[in-house]
Amino acid sequence: FFTMWSMSNPALTEHVFGAAKPNKDSFDLGTNGKSATYDAANLAYNNASDMISSAMGMYGLTSMIFALVLTIIASRMTINRKWTHLVSLVVGGLGFILMLYTKDETMLNICFACIGIAWGSILSMPYAMLSSAIDADKMGLFMGLFNMFIVLPQILAAVGLTWIYTTFIGEASINAMV
Repeated sequence: FFTMWSMSNPALTEHVFGAAKPNKDSFDLGTNGKSATYDAANLAYNNASDMISSAMGMYGLTSMIFALVLTIIASRMTINRKWTHLVSLVVGGLGFILMLYTKDETMLNICFACIGIAWGSILSMPYAMLSSAIDADKMGLFMGLFNMFIVLPQILAAVGLTWIYTTFIGEASINAMV
């Protein structure tokens, strides 16, 4: 998810909409035709970026609704938290994989809705599973340790993600998201 938050815009503007951010240095902006070409490419990039922002809104909305639904369901019936979380993560994983094959805004919204289901589960189910499995007197300690295992991979991704994905999976930024 950390990668999605930082890479979705460059990856999806290029992969889904074919509108990578234009580099000003590659255009001779003093020439009329080149300036118009840059303006058109920049407009296409900004429009694609707006569509991705809208799809990210779908992710946020879906995660909020799904987390609320999970809470309501869990309060009214017994659910298998592990299986619920597993299925939610698989749905989110499919959302990421489908991004490779997405070529329009509707499908992109579906991808982000799937990812939102996983995120809604991530925000609630692991904590529910952990809190029911540990001693209440040590809850703070174990929740703190649990949160470290969330934050440490994010720090590693922030520090070394660019090197990792360019070295192992190529230059295309969509590969980092999948």
